[in-house]
Amino acid sequence: MGQPNPEVTPYFERGCGRCNLHGTPDCRVHLWPGALAELRLIALESGLKEERKWGVPCYVNEKGKNVALLGAFKAHCLISFFQGALLDDPDGVLESPGSNSQSTRQMRFTTAEQVQAAKPVLVRFLEQAIANEAAGKKAELKTPATYDIPEEFQQALDQDGALAEAFEQLTPGRRRAYLMHFTQPKQAKTRWSRIEKSKNDILNGVGLNDRYQMKRSKK
Repeated sequence: MGQPNPEVTPYFERGCGRCNLHGTPDCRVHLWPGALAELRLIALESGLKEERKWGVPCYVNEKGKNVALLGAFKAHCLISFFQGALLDDPDGVLESPGSNSQSTRQMRFTTAEQVQAAKPVLVRFLEQAIANEAAGKKAELKTPATYDIPEEFQQALDQDGALAEAFEQLTPGRRRAYLMHFTQPKQAKTRWSRIEKSKNDILNGVGLNDRYQMKRSKK
């Protein structure tokens, strides 16, 4: 069984720190304390190592490869599997974070009782995900040309379930503006830079044009 990481525990107590609700009673983490605690226990029982990445609990194998992460939103909390598209899901309980996500799949919960009832399924998913990662299996990704989305941003979405879900929740106009912004640079380095600078805004539901308007209002 993996051990709780003291560096991760503050997430469950104060939140991810990626918005101004961090450390307040309104933080989304405080909406689902029971469910998150159960998900954390199940993830640790799988033997995975607990780390904090992108501000949230992330569970990695002995080589440091990402297997799953936890997240909290207004309507639910979740466990997200990085290569969830490879998991056997005959009952169809796994969900895609959004239309642009190719490999990530997640299960969403609102109560500890729901997590407890789903524990056998979660244990099976974790065991299979760990085995797939050890074997080097990866979901087959469609070419970026299939989507109106830059390759770098697709990678960011597939690696960060929280980001993928937050992007999906944006209005179509906000999503379109970000995709145009990310596509414009000719160099991959510049595209990555734009993506990194935009992550927190996306996670907070802020559009690209909203950001510019806020900057103007401060002048």
